[in-house]
Amino acid sequence: MNSNKPILYAEDEENDVFLMERAFKRAEITNPLSIVPDGKLAVEYLSGTGGYTDREAHPMPGLILLDLNMTGKHGLDVLEWLRAQPATSTLLVLVFTSSTQDRDVHRAYSLGANGYLIKPGKPDELLVTVKLIKDYWLVQNRMPPECVDFAAGEAED
Repeated sequence: MNSNKPILYAEDEENDVFLMERAFKRAEITNPLSIVPDGKLAVEYLSGTGGYTDREAHPMPGLILLDLNMTGKHGLDVLEWLRAQPATSTLLVLVFTSSTQDRDVHRAYSLGANGYLIKPGKPDELLVTVKLIKDYWLVQNRMPPECVDFAAGEAED
């Protein structure tokens, strides 16, 4: 993954955001972590609308961490929208949620999630998970060329 591309974290729980920011620092992830506090704002960010029209200030992410149970728009609805847009259909999306429901796992993968991770219950476990995300998704994984070259593009509504 391009080391300067941000990681978009769609999460409405402030405590989870705090813990993720701390884990990113401890894991020495240099990618900026962009936070959107609900599903509706995730769509606005990805489509470059609302308060996110300036792509220099809000560049397209290289990876999305997507909670499911958010206000504004459910994470699975965000994922469905994301995969329906030609410009964002291949962005890497990891569902990062507390839901262990088989139907959520199945639906996430059927909608095109690249992975489904259960939020760890303890900060040290979160750090282990974040380091694994870094090692695999940010270092080892190869992205489609359109994701690498997409930083200046716009998504469709």
